[in-house]
Amino acid sequence: MKKHIAAAALAVTAQTAAAQEAVLHTTALPYDDVIFGLESAITNRGLVVDHVSHVGDMLERTRADVGSDVVLFQNAQVFSFCSAQLSREVMEADPMNISFCPYNIFVAQLPGAQEVSIGFRSFPEGEMQVIQDLLDGIVQEAIEE
Repeated sequence: MKKHIAAAALAVTAQTAAAQEAVLHTTALPYDDVIFGLESAITNRGLVVDHVSHVGDMLERTRADVGSDVVLFQNAQVFSFCSAQLSREVMEADPMNISFCPYNIFVAQLPGAQEVSIGFRSFPEGEMQVIQDLLDGIVQEAIEE
């Protein structure tokens, strides 16, 4: 019995680790152009941005408060949104897929960097690949030149 529990725990840990890897793209487009492209790519699919998290601003604002002198980002935001149709599809397959909603795409630029990074956490194999495909399509559209 303990072997089965350990094997199951290992499988869950491996799946969690895989789900935490990021799909990352970089572009030479200016940061503001990437943000505009991302917002457009999301709304072009009939989706609505639920929240924009200003991660870079927050980290800079609180840098001294936490005793750091490291500037992490020149710019960094995370866009959160959902798809009622696709979310229903993946949650009908497994209601615990709620843990992946809302979906997030980040845009970040390191201090002094010319290129901008855009991406999202990867999703586990199976029904969540439809969401990974959606996010990858949005990212690709956002950085089209």
